Amino acid sequence: MNTIKKLVFLLLLSSFMPGNVFAAQIGVSFDRNPVSLGESFQIIFTANDTPDSDPDFSPLEQDFDILGQSQSSNSSWINGRSSKTVQWTLNVMAKHPGNLVVPAVKFGDDESQPSSILVTQAAANKAVNTDDDLFLEVEANPQSPYVQSQVLYTVRLYRRIDIAQAALNEPELSDAVIEKLGDDSNYNTQINGVNYLVTERKYAIFPQKSGALTIKPLMLTAEVMASNRPNFNGFFNSQMTKTRKISSKSVTLEVKPAPATFTGQHWLSSEQLVLKEEWSGDNQQMKVGEPLTRTLTLLAKGTTVGQLPELNIGKIDAQLKTYPDQPVLREQKKPEGLIAFREEKIAIIPSKAGFYKLPAIEITWFNSQSQKMEIAKIPETTITALEAAGTLPDMAAPVAPMPVEQPQKAEQSTPIITQPQQQNTWFWVALFLGAGWLATLTYLLIKRPVKKPVEEKSATEIRLEDSIKSLKKACADNNAIVAKDALLAWGRQKYGAASLGAVAELSDARLRDEILHLNQILYGKAAGQWQGKKLFQAFVENKAREKIAVTDDGKLEPLYRL
Repeated sequence: MNTIKKLVFLLLLSSFMPGNVFAAQIGVSFDRNPVSLGESFQIIFTANDTPDSDPDFSPLEQDFDILGQSQSSNSSWINGRSSKTVQWTLNVMAKHPGNLVVPAVKFGDDESQPSSILVTQAAANKAVNTDDDLFLEVEANPQSPYVQSQVLYTVRLYRRIDIAQAALNEPELSDAVIEKLGDDSNYNTQINGVNYLVTERKYAIFPQKSGALTIKPLMLTAEVMASNRPNFNGFFNSQMTKTRKISSKSVTLEVKPAPATFTGQHWLSSEQLVLKEEWSGDNQQMKVGEPLTRTLTLLAKGTTVGQLPELNIGKIDAQLKTYPDQPVLREQKKPEGLIAFREEKIAIIPSKAGFYKLPAIEITWFNSQSQKMEIAKIPETTITALEAAGTLPDMAAPVAPMPVEQPQKAEQSTPIITQPQQQNTWFWVALFLGAGWLATLTYLLIKRPVKKPVEEKSATEIRLEDSIKSLKKACADNNAIVAKDALLAWGRQKYGAASLGAVAELSDARLRDEILHLNQILYGKAAGQWQGKKLFQAFVENKAREKIAVTDDGKLEPLYRL
């Protein structure tokens, strides 16, 4: 009863709590940032629950013209927990340039957080013939990147006519990794006083070699609504279209090699990099024979997962047994670029009590924003291993005899009279315990763990695994010939490829380059000593990239959707 009273009291107390204790969290985001003056863009307010009241967007009118707004909501029920998201999307245009602040917006007692957006001055005389009612614009930033650094490639379709559909080919650049960033964005803008509807698409390009590299022109094929109309009406009358093709200009990148001042073993160019470690327990209270998991995480902005180095490479004491998991590799595609994530989990089991040191981890990287070399570091870590608790005592040790209670003299003893009620109670307790013991024994005998049948692998899967094992060993031994044979065996089973060149063409840019380098070592005139570590690392990362790929590169994605 006391528990029920407490629960009722808490429910009554919560009904008198002020509403802001359970306030909805309201975030603010933009469809793109920065924007140019005269361009429309979207301000998106997202709440993790239904706010206290409808929003008051009037504070925005000081710096922005509100062209339109819409609202949507989404509810879900996952693992017994419900969640709800409410979103307001405002289509706005800035009144003047500058670093403008979107002020806090009140939703009754709830309130959003202020946010800022950069509005740049629009180009006064853009080199565009305003007689063109449909044209493409492309730009790359920066145009003089370092090798393997991110280049943001932006495509804009300007139109002031109606189109039924349009298809745009993907940018092409040899010796480069190209990733599409997010969904297309649509907005309105003015060029020399003429209004245009703009559809914008972004790519991240990572050139894999230095020198002049040219991005070929893009070709757009569009079905344009014809201005003339048929002279008859009818149920089957349809709007007439005509096909138009337009192309963009080519863009040449002057790719610089890694600077001579860079001293790291592994070239890594990034805009921002974070390295951290976490433990599943207290590494100062480890127990002998019991595992503790160390998690190493590397997060880099403006790079690909293929460029992130291994983290767990230092040598540790032989008394520490380590069992690393396969690394987790992920990529997040944002409008401002690619974010790469690498996570390594290592189970560590001490076999002897004592103090141990794990070596420091240092990642040397090049900051493409500041143009300087930096070092991300996890300092040397000390762990303490203690003897496991609950150790069995030495069985050879003498055991002290239990004292034997001496019987009392007969004349001093008093006969014990058992009460019928007490005797009856103990009888039922004993009967209940005996029944429970019997039921438990029966359950254990019947419900013995049944071994799950082992799923047998197909012959193709076994051959693929054998080829990968052979490749791993050949790369570790720096044996180029055996590595070639293993790659060919893997390529035949995986793709039906009959040569190293064919395998390279079906791989991503980094693995392709390593395979071509192996081919040059084997058959080129300037043959030299081959190091296989990079090839196998690129091979593993190529497999990981296949799992995280979410788009079909063989299809031309429509640029404009009705």
